[in-house]
Amino acid sequence: MMATLSRWLACLAGALARRRVAIGFVCGALVFWLAKPTGTTVVAGTSIAIVGECLRVWASGHLNKAREVTVSGPYRWFAHPLYVGSAVMGAGLAVTSNSVAVAGVIALYLAVTITAAIKNEEAFLRRTFGDRYDRYRYRRPAAAAADEDANRHFSLAQAMANREHRALVGFAVAVLLLVLKATYNGPFWRAAGPH
Repeated sequence: MMATLSRWLACLAGALARRRVAIGFVCGALVFWLAKPTGTTVVAGTSIAIVGECLRVWASGHLNKAREVTVSGPYRWFAHPLYVGSAVMGAGLAVTSNSVAVAGVIALYLAVTITAAIKNEEAFLRRTFGDRYDRYRYRRPAAAAADEDANRHFSLAQAMANREHRALVGFAVAVLLLVLKATYNGPFWRAAGPH
């Protein structure tokens, strides 16, 4: 019974991990509809989200995805810096949106999809890298001291190869839509109302 439940949960995690971008578009539309951004929340939230995107770019520039385990850059301190960056971006977009409902949607989306992605990714990394992954995962600072690639330099080309520019474009589009909503939502709808 437990083995069946475990397999079922692993399949669910895999399905959610594979579909997290599509689920993100659906959640993004809901977020845009519920958002009530103001100039102040756009500036504050975007500032927070930029920190998250910078962390993602930094992490992407230190990793050849699915081909290695590294302890360089932010991987020295975080097991999953790409997901930490995504969570910070989500918090920033929640602030930008100026809505408790949006914060709830973003929190639920991130909790479900990031948890599923981490479970799926860790299973893959354990199968692929075995003990090397476990040393990285559970003894990161010590592993960093003993690992020759711990001092690897950031590579913008590697960040691009990891397609981080897609996350950057998505982030920019989300912020621009929220800026437009903050700018035109109130005045536009008041002007378009009954005369």
